[in-house]
Amino acid sequence: MTGLATENALVRDVDAVEAFARRCFSGSPGDLLGVELEFLVFDRTAPARQVPIPRISGALPPLPGGSVVTFEPGGQLELSGPPGPLPDAIGRLTRDVEAVREALREADLVLAGVGLDPLRPAWRQLRLPRYEAMAEFLGAPYGSLMMCSTASIQVNLDLGPDPVKRWERAHLLGPVLVAAFACSPLSGSRPCGWMSGRQAVWERLDPTRTAAVPATGDPAADWARYLLDARLMAVREDTGPGEDSEKGENGENGENGENGVRYRPVRDGSAFRDLLAASREAPTLADLTYHATTLFPPVRPRGWLEIRYLDAQGPAGWQVCAAVTHALVTDDRAADAALAAVEPCAGMWLQAGRRGLAESRLRDAADDCFRAALAALPRLGAPPDLVREVAAFADRHVTPGRSPAADLLELVRGPEGRLPAWLAGEGRA
Repeated sequence: MTGLATENALVRDVDAVEAFARRCFSGSPGDLLGVELEFLVFDRTAPARQVPIPRISGALPPLPGGSVVTFEPGGQLELSGPPGPLPDAIGRLTRDVEAVREALREADLVLAGVGLDPLRPAWRQLRLPRYEAMAEFLGAPYGSLMMCSTASIQVNLDLGPDPVKRWERAHLLGPVLVAAFACSPLSGSRPCGWMSGRQAVWERLDPTRTAAVPATGDPAADWARYLLDARLMAVREDTGPGEDSEKGENGENGENGENGVRYRPVRDGSAFRDLLAASREAPTLADLTYHATTLFPPVRPRGWLEIRYLDAQGPAGWQVCAAVTHALVTDDRAADAALAAVEPCAGMWLQAGRRGLAESRLRDAADDCFRAALAALPRLGAPPDLVREVAAFADRHVTPGRSPAADLLELVRGPEGRLPAWLAGEGRA
């Protein structure tokens, strides 16, 4: 959204923040899909054992589909596939997931498609300065859980010819999609009381940066107010050549590191609006851009839409989640049918996280949404095998009102040892 030539431009007032927010809604009018998958990684021989990042990265093969590999603070493996039309984006990322899955299996490691670690305590591996600031700001236990024990699917969508419509669709569909793909009911080998325990963790974090962006009909203005009112987590400070700086612990800059920058935690509860009013020297565009990256609403605009509210799914099932979300937001006919279906579920984020599809209104709406998606997918170029996978997911989970979390709950209600066996790769994931 912003070039290197302008990152030092000063942000002197609210108007400058509003201009930045409007640029967040200026992007491609197309229909490309990008998918970022997070996976918890387990040791097949000892699922309760933590797996160090070097062991994972050392086992990774070249990726044929061109995905980018990064790690989250607790060692969660993230694969970010190249954006493209629906069939290309899913096809390339599928090849990479399979290559990773096979290589890790040879190293006695396994990917687990769950939104919250069901067995191990939070354990942070990455100690970069901004993660230190984030850990201090968010606190324990929920900050630690979010950083180290959660995993998600992030679906990235073009803004399309009408960004306002897609922004509204992504929010209105949220509770139903959360319920349909809820897959994190366990923590510490016991039921946590939520079908999406990951949603429970996020619910307990700082609401100024995790609540949905309030809607007034002008998304850019709403996003500007959100940016202004969100509490500051940390302030970037350039260190200059030769001074302390960040470098990713996997040897890369970017998501896991940034040379020449350190982060000073902000402990006084001030918001970005306060920074504008109080600073002797105005913050820069780089400061505002960084602040935006520390905000985690369910949907975030970045020149495209980041849909961030979906639990991780198994390596063989994430395609359904990405395809259905893409179809319902980008295909106008599917969106019209889906929005009519989800109207009774407006604002049911908590019920979706707690009960999943066991809540009858969410189940009924999900059933109609999946029907709309199934009709749209051939129009979007989805191959027949993907359409069949979506239909099979609907038959297994949506029609009977049984979120994927229900399968995981059975692992701790049956004979002892079934959960470790599943995490060791003997289960469907």
